[in-house]
Amino acid sequence: MPVYALNLFDVSNRDEYMAYARGSVSEVRAHGGRVVSLGRFRESVQGDISPRTVMILVEWESKDAFEGYCNDPGLTDLHSHRENGTTRYIWHIFDKLEGLRPILKGSGE
Repeated sequence: MPVYALNLFDVSNRDEYMAYARGSVSEVRAHGGRVVSLGRFRESVQGDISPRTVMILVEWESKDAFEGYCNDPGLTDLHSHRENGTTRYIWHIFDKLEGLRPILKGSGE
């Protein structure tokens, strides 16, 4: 079942993050992921998460595909560029839904 990985972060070291970005494109694809959307923060409308500068949404074939990317020992150096190039990283996984019925079912609605 596909999952989405929501990435929110600030770039703290441009060179480090660029090294990650250059290498991650092909590796994400090779591990069953595809970037769905990229965004730069515009404004806070509502909510209690402090804003981050960058948003990346990646669709993965499955949670196992995502974990394969995260835990691939051959990508340790690549992931260190992400870690060294960002701050305040939030990484959340969401199950893909075709509608809200599974969430609303049993909510009394």
